[in-house]
Amino acid sequence: MTEKGGALAVQWKMSEGRQTWQRAREGAYLLRTNLPAGEPAELWKNYIQLTQAEAGFRALKSELSIRPIFHQLERRAKAPILVAFLGYALWVTLKHLLMRKGSALSPSKALALLGTLVSADIVLPTTDGREIRLRRVTTPSAEPKQWLSQLGITIPDRLSFDQECSADSKIA
Repeated sequence: MTEKGGALAVQWKMSEGRQTWQRAREGAYLLRTNLPAGEPAELWKNYIQLTQAEAGFRALKSELSIRPIFHQLERRAKAPILVAFLGYALWVTLKHLLMRKGSALSPSKALALLGTLVSADIVLPTTDGREIRLRRVTTPSAEPKQWLSQLGITIPDRLSFDQECSADSKIA
C-alpha cells in the first residue's frame, strides 16, 4: 500500500505463470498423504471414509448431543459407548432410509418433524376407584404428515398400553 495525495492506494502486479498454474488446477481436488503411492481411486476411497467418520463424530456431538464420556473404569464406560453407537446406527439408518425414498430431508430435520408428534394418556376414572388409560397419538401437522406418507409410515391412532388398571395411579 502506498499513499498518494492523502489517500491510500493498492499497487499490485500479476505473477507470470501463476494463471496457467491456477487454470490447470481449477476444479481439481488435491490430496496430500503419507501413504505409499497406490491407485488414486483407493486413496480417494480412504479419504471419503475419513470424511464419513468425521461426519459421524460431528453427528454424535451436535445432532445427537452426546458428550465425552469420563469414567475411571473401563466397564463403566461401555454402556454409554453402546448407547452412543446405537444412536449413531439409528441416525445412519434414518439417513439411508431418507436417501432411498428420495427425500430431501436431513436426519436432523426428520427428527425435528418427528418431535412434533406426541403421545398422551387419557385417564378415565371408574366408579370403583380404578382408572382406564387410553394412550393416543396426536395428529401430525401438514409437513410431517406429507413426509411420513412419502416414506410409507403410518401413525396409529392409539398405542397399546399393556398394563392392568390399578387404583394407585403411580403404578399404572
